[in-house]
Amino acid sequence: MSAYEAKKYIAYKLKAKNEHSIHSPFVFKLYTEVIKNKEKYYAYDELAKLRAKLLRDKTIIEVTDLGAGSKKLKKKRTVSEIAKVSVIPKKYGELLFRLVNHFQPKTILELGTSLGLSTLYMHKASPKAELISVEGCPNTHAFAERFTGSGGESPPMGETDLTSFATRKGSQRGPRLVCSPFEKFLSEENNHKYDLVFLDGNHTYEATLSYFKILLKHVDSNSVLIFDDIYWSPGMTKAWEEIKAHPSVTVTIDLFKFGIVFFRKENKQKEDFVLRY
Repeated sequence: MSAYEAKKYIAYKLKAKNEHSIHSPFVFKLYTEVIKNKEKYYAYDELAKLRAKLLRDKTIIEVTDLGAGSKKLKKKRTVSEIAKVSVIPKKYGELLFRLVNHFQPKTILELGTSLGLSTLYMHKASPKAELISVEGCPNTHAFAERFTGSGGESPPMGETDLTSFATRKGSQRGPRLVCSPFEKFLSEENNHKYDLVFLDGNHTYEATLSYFKILLKHVDSNSVLIFDDIYWSPGMTKAWEEIKAHPSVTVTIDLFKFGIVFFRKENKQKEDFVLRY
């Protein structure tokens, strides 16, 4: 944790509330039954074993950072080094699992596959969902395809209609991993709608806001956006504050690492929650 993150974490701890401060029935239920749920789910042990496998892996990957990049890692990194620093922590991986398990989205988009562990947290929570995960680094993408078992899931060469391809694969589809800069992928998306989006890549102010504004065309009132590392840097925090203030956003939940965004039309007044996690 950087000095900036440590400072913001102290401020978060002083400000964060528990369920007794929540007057929204929707947020109260989500917080008490999902976010704070300590139940051990069916996939946790399997996912823990996969995490341990990554932490032992000494394969060297030459990483192409298209975004802000890691604060701690060199260009050539072992998988275990990447796993220690960049892979989603267990606490938040399990939260991501519970959120997907709760909302049961039919369509999921992940921007920032990394090694593929967060992808599997979401896939295990909703195996029938169409899950597309986008990674900009070719070498990291190749590793994630092998790790998630998605190497055989790619569409034929030259096919760009990801939606029709996923539909043809049937109900028990695996994650669809795409190697592409985020901007390029999003620009080719046309009118595809997403029920849940997890954004964990290119931690800069400009890129985060750009992705958010593009994604507004691909969400509806029931969609959920989850932003990772909202206090990673001053730029990310600034982007988070502007996202919260956007007129289409009706509810936000700040859990320090995750910022969760809703567009619920049922909420006539904007509500922003900072909750303990």
